[in-house]
Amino acid sequence: MKKETKWSIDQSHTEIAFRVRHMMISHVNGTFKKFDASIYTTEKDFTTAEIDIWIDPSSISTGDEKRDEHLKGPEFLDVANHKQITFTSDTIGKPDAKGNHELWGELTIKGISRNIKLDVRFGGLAKDHMGNEKAGFTVTGKLNRTDWGLTWNAAIEAGSVMIGEEVTINCDVELTNSGDKEAVMVLEGNFNKDSIGR
Repeated sequence: MKKETKWSIDQSHTEIAFRVRHMMISHVNGTFKKFDASIYTTEKDFTTAEIDIWIDPSSISTGDEKRDEHLKGPEFLDVANHKQITFTSDTIGKPDAKGNHELWGELTIKGISRNIKLDVRFGGLAKDHMGNEKAGFTVTGKLNRTDWGLTWNAAIEAGSVMIGEEVTINCDVELTNSGDKEAVMVLEGNFNKDSIGR
């Protein structure tokens, strides 16, 4: 009988990044600094992955404090009322000739959920100097921010606008093999039970 494997996201070696056109002549790049994930696979077959990702929208960073505060406000992410961005999926396609997979899932921003397609390239498996098994991925995709109610814009000269609607996603993800799902659940259950009353 095949076992389920739990994978934890290695936050120190993972970057969730995006890019948006600015004034239609350049780009603004940004990242989210706080996130976590719950990922399970049948053994080490990532085409069977069940994925749940949580992102803290208040951790957005574009290198400009004033712009970040605007992005956190009601005209964009409205972090006071929406504490998480989530992505869930259990649908990953088989690799094409170049080793790329299609990842379909539900992205929720500001309480609006829509299905999206991302492209995933598997970088391989390797063990670090501590013997921990790692898996690496590059995740890319494009989405229209207005589909999630992120509609703010401003007109500028020559009939152009301040911010493009298309958002390009580019993430480097590293996962750590946390062991068999059943063994992990037993350990977590014992930890929680032993922690009561401390």
